[in-house]
Amino acid sequence: MIHEITPHRLSNEFLPDAEPWKDDIIIFAKGDAMMVAGEPGEMRFPKRQEIRSNKYIYQYLFSLDGHGVYHALGSHVEPLEGFAYKTLREIRYQLQGPQELMYAAYTAWHLIKWYEDNHFCGRCGHLTGYAAKERALECDNCGHVIYPRIIPAVVVGVMNGDSILLTKYANRKMSFYALVAGFVEIGETLEECVAREVMEETGLKVKNIRYYKSQPWGSVQDLIVGFFCEVDGDTTIHMDKSELKEALWVKREDIQGQADDWSLTNHMMMKFKEGDISLLR
Repeated sequence: MIHEITPHRLSNEFLPDAEPWKDDIIIFAKGDAMMVAGEPGEMRFPKRQEIRSNKYIYQYLFSLDGHGVYHALGSHVEPLEGFAYKTLREIRYQLQGPQELMYAAYTAWHLIKWYEDNHFCGRCGHLTGYAAKERALECDNCGHVIYPRIIPAVVVGVMNGDSILLTKYANRKMSFYALVAGFVEIGETLEECVAREVMEETGLKVKNIRYYKSQPWGSVQDLIVGFFCEVDGDTTIHMDKSELKEALWVKREDIQGQADDWSLTNHMMMKFKEGDISLLR
């Protein structure tokens, strides 16, 4: 999965006074895109030594293999020579890695968007500033403290003997199959969310809900929590056509994976295909 980058290491330790060195990574973001260069499999971000201008302020995000990763704050319209702005989707499907840089891109995007969304205090409307000792934003007017937003969501492998429930979303460009997924609601447990999402999208009841793995997914500020479960009773699918355009039972040997193995969804599909579900019993 995208965050399984061993022997590489991403450290999210908060370092408020860090300044970039020449080999540190600099993230430029504009709209829904980030500045990158390179061919497929060799994508890279600019390093501090490649940036000749002194007009930027650098905001420390985290480190990757001991090198700082910073967000460049300032007015930057044109990309650096040899670089171009690409969306996370373009980076994922066109450039495809290296995996540790893909994970860094998703995590950087999570933080950049959180900072951008919280320039103003949601309680009193005044400007916020950086907290001194932790990754947070503070309002000098009312004292409100804002921490990074992390949205819990579930992805669900519904099993029916040697078949698993696969779906395709309605009104999305994705051509591949995925598992049932959805966001956790207020006052709801993860297990309750599993049962509700499966029922709402496919009309199926489930039982034996078991946690599998989790995954940070910074493009939408998610923490995705994976579960396997079994269909309970009637296996007839009643699809919610406003959410899905396809929902069907697929035999283990007929499962086709996604273009990469970076998502928890694809990881779970492949584990089921391989019959590697010993952890689920």
